[in-house]
Amino acid sequence: MKTAQQLIAEAKAVITQVTAREVQDALARGDDLVLIDIREQNEWNLGHAAPAQYIGRGVLESQIESKVPRDARVVLMCASGNRSALAARTLEDMGYSNVASLAGGFRDWVASGGAVSE
Repeated sequence: MKTAQQLIAEAKAVITQVTAREVQDALARGDDLVLIDIREQNEWNLGHAAPAQYIGRGVLESQIESKVPRDARVVLMCASGNRSALAARTLEDMGYSNVASLAGGFRDWVASGGAVSE
């Protein structure tokens, strides 16, 4: 059996991770990417990255296909980068070919000056 920390470490070892600054720079350049916040609804309601769309982690697999094409550049965000790492691995298993996890999550987004909406 594996612990949650082992699963997270394994996911982070095989997925792409990007920094908040890299995502902010890509958005400023007008790069085509979809930023998805997978935190819980109550976390989203307290504040979220301004350009993000919400798809909760609990329904990500069942809702992603109707909202985001498999060939889109997707960056997943959670609070700290752990849930998004696991979710990125899952989306790769689903055939999403250009998916990344936001290292440091929403915390780093805010700390690096990313735009926030409430």
